[in-house]
Amino acid sequence: MEKVQISGLFPSLYIKLDERIVSNSVPSPALIIFNALQTLDYWQYRLITDENTAEILMALLSDAPFDTFEETAEGLNAYMPADVELQDALLQELAQDWPFTWSKVHIPDQNWNEEWERHFQPVQVGSFCGVRANFHPPFSDVEHELIIHPKMAFGTGHHETTWMCLSALEHLPVQGAHVLDYGCGTGILGILAARLGAAHVEAVDIQEESYLNTIENAAANGVADRVTARCGTITKVQSEPFDLILANINRNVILESLPQLASMLKPKGIILASGFLEEDEQVLRSALASVTLYWIGHQQRGKWLAAVWASDLSK
Repeated sequence: MEKVQISGLFPSLYIKLDERIVSNSVPSPALIIFNALQTLDYWQYRLITDENTAEILMALLSDAPFDTFEETAEGLNAYMPADVELQDALLQELAQDWPFTWSKVHIPDQNWNEEWERHFQPVQVGSFCGVRANFHPPFSDVEHELIIHPKMAFGTGHHETTWMCLSALEHLPVQGAHVLDYGCGTGILGILAARLGAAHVEAVDIQEESYLNTIENAAANGVADRVTARCGTITKVQSEPFDLILANINRNVILESLPQLASMLKPKGIILASGFLEEDEQVLRSALASVTLYWIGHQQRGKWLAAVWASDLSK
């Protein structure tokens, strides 16, 4: 659902943070997000395969200590810090079930934050909203402009899942709503909800970088008084119940958290969820039935889905 470094920068770069995958996809040529001045050695695993298998492998590898994925003409590159355990055994195991070959190469350290600033491009969601960093010029043709400093946090609008969630917020009843941004990353979705008139937004993420980044971004966008950031799991959430829950994470986290999310929702409340692929739809539909949530609709961008669920079909 995007969704942070490395060479060969230009096809489509994916970042896994907080157990999420994000890609820069079109229109950005590359996306490099790392703490200022951080330098690390990396291993690059080069997977040679077809496009469909590359998507599947990226999802399967997201639970391993890879933090960046890059689509290539030949398949997929997966990156992991050089100081963590190599994943050769995992790749050998996956190669027994999926059609791909692989090799690996060591990449010396470099300043990833400088690489990000060099390549990061603004994102525009029609005339509804635009997302930029503070070193980009303002948009001239959007209703809502967000300034996001991503650092190590997920959420710049480049990935299909974030883009779809931003787009969906234009059509959801946000005015006056009590909102939870679950797995907030940069806080981008909760911040847009606040800009759209939400009464209050509670944003939670397991990564301290995301927690701090959300505070910074909320202040940069003038909504710090209506966005409360918390660092931790869903148990840190304090202001339930919610009219609207934003959950742009991934399939596994959503499935694990679904009973708690459903219990935090007001009658006729809405969940906007993304971070999962089209082949996950039936699994998620079945899970919704067990917690009496209803699949109202969805949109698709590439192979990714963003869905609207409600606690009451009359919503």
